Amino acid sequence: MTQPVKLARAIHFDESDMNVFHSPARTGEWCISGGFEFSNWTEGDLVGKSRQAFANGWLGIETFGRVTFVAVTRAEPAEVEALTARLAQHFVDLYGAPSVEAAMPVAREEIAQMADLCEEHEPNTLITVARELTEAGVRESFRTIEAQAADIGQFAIHGSLDDDGHGHGGHGHGHGH
Repeated sequence: MTQPVKLARAIHFDESDMNVFHSPARTGEWCISGGFEFSNWTEGDLVGKSRQAFANGWLGIETFGRVTFVAVTRAEPAEVEALTARLAQHFVDLYGAPSVEAAMPVAREEIAQMADLCEEHEPNTLITVARELTEAGVRESFRTIEAQAADIGQFAIHGSLDDDGHGHGGHGHGHGH
């Protein structure tokens, strides 16, 4: 991939991911679906925080933690290559792939799937994932929230203006990393 592509970064609107996932992703880290982590799971695995990661978690490619929301953004080719190599190393470290070289095609495919998912969306579009176990395996579905509709106000509670006119209401600035 020599052209910039669209991928997605972890975004947090509150502290809930810190509480619902064993290992929360870091705000701003690049993410993929990561559904492969659940390929051998059964209903018995779907308990507590593991169930939450399965049901709604994107996989961060830096911490390998989970996050509920990701935001579409552009990724430079060098970033994509670095992410692919990091993911391939993860396949060696955690899944027993024989080498980074052997894992690279699978890592490239995971990154390409995420790029395909993000390609048709404007930057800052939010995406959520929902997974369920079916007889055929893990089924993933995705929901998008367009950037203009995703005003931070629907996720944050704003303070009211006090007498001196200095309100404490946050607005959605600075989240488009």
